[in-house]
Amino acid sequence: MKKIVLLICLLSQIPVAGQQLLSERERARVVDEILAERFDNLLPKLMDQVDLDMWILISREYNEDPVLRTMLPATWLNARRRTMLLFYRDKAKNTIDKLAVARYNVGENIQSAWDKEKEPDQWQRLMQLIEERNPENIGLNFSKDHNIADGLDKTDYMEFMEKLPKKYHKKVVSAEQLAVRWIETRTEREMIIYDQLVDVTHDIIAEAFSEKVITPGVTTTTEVEWWMRQKVTDLGLETWFHPTVDVQRTSEELVGHLYSFSGRPDDMVIRPGDLLHCDFGITYLRLNTDCQELAYVLKPEEKEAPKFLVDGLKDGNRVQDYLTNNMIKGKTGNEILAKALSEAKAAGLRPSIYTHPLGSYGHSAGTTIGMWDAQGGVMKDDGENYPLNPNTVYAIELNTTITIPEWKRDIRIMLEEAGFYGDKGFRYVNGRQTELLLIPRIKAHQGN
Repeated sequence: MKKIVLLICLLSQIPVAGQQLLSERERARVVDEILAERFDNLLPKLMDQVDLDMWILISREYNEDPVLRTMLPATWLNARRRTMLLFYRDKAKNTIDKLAVARYNVGENIQSAWDKEKEPDQWQRLMQLIEERNPENIGLNFSKDHNIADGLDKTDYMEFMEKLPKKYHKKVVSAEQLAVRWIETRTEREMIIYDQLVDVTHDIIAEAFSEKVITPGVTTTTEVEWWMRQKVTDLGLETWFHPTVDVQRTSEELVGHLYSFSGRPDDMVIRPGDLLHCDFGITYLRLNTDCQELAYVLKPEEKEAPKFLVDGLKDGNRVQDYLTNNMIKGKTGNEILAKALSEAKAAGLRPSIYTHPLGSYGHSAGTTIGMWDAQGGVMKDDGENYPLNPNTVYAIELNTTITIPEWKRDIRIMLEEAGFYGDKGFRYVNGRQTELLLIPRIKAHQGN
């Protein structure tokens, strides 16, 4: 019997290089286990930290609050009818109520607290639960500064306030701080998984930027993009944005930052001597990656990339170091950005930094460290004053412009890797690119 169970487990996993992707059923199990840990251990701590004892989330089917979406069990792909969740933290008793004003439990973590036969009105039942607990404050998901924390729609807000007894109106506050902390904070188990997730991302990029996919003089950039997209689908994964692949070469002029994302010519044939750049990310177990790496297409008789490109990548790594060395708890994104840019420029580099939070969403909630079109710092509605917190993940996204005399032009070294900021400081989730990928790979035994 044990042999049969082991065989089923092995068959349910899909190999990707050094990693194993779980079957859908196993993914659901892991997602729900992590969710239980987040509700039972993380949420009480976060509510205490932001001094909020009641948090209410309300959504209707197919119009989900982005925070509530992360709280649904693995078998719920959407909210149902009108879904109301109520979390109440009693710090003195060290308890947390996780209730749903719904006809049924929301998975195994949130218990139904509504018997429609006893109380036909769903809103009225929500008010009863509030009255029974008499909270110090009531947090709702509305926010001007954080889009992910602004998920309560106008209709539900107006109806909530209309039903809420007047004595509680002054207790209604924005739950933006709690919502952002919930979205941005990663648990220890999630970080173990994140390492595997980024490794899978790196493996797919390495295969895409190899002779297995690219035949110089034949393959186009668009074909590589669709190969990556298809690879994700074939593995039973998802991507949160369409991959992009672009080329920098001797005959091209340096263009604006938007070039890599919009306005690129389709079907550019990849040629020897090209510097390739990709932007690629996947979604797995409710976590997201975002990665940009570089490859060089060898010319005949070349066995390594030109020194000026090797040195260019080193300059990109130096900009990364200036940024990550300045990631300090409590500093805002604008403060980190200004210091990192200043130090990098003083060292003779020409940097641009646009690092964003990464996790439950690709462009997630948390500390924003620059935008490509806001190198002087982001404004208030982009989280200007939001500080760096521990146990958070970021897409370390940036570039540096370098001059290549051999090409008689400037190019950009564009990089992006997942990084974790914890109590012990910063680390890359699964390393970073420090050497250019070569196409084709060198076959040492043949001398080429």
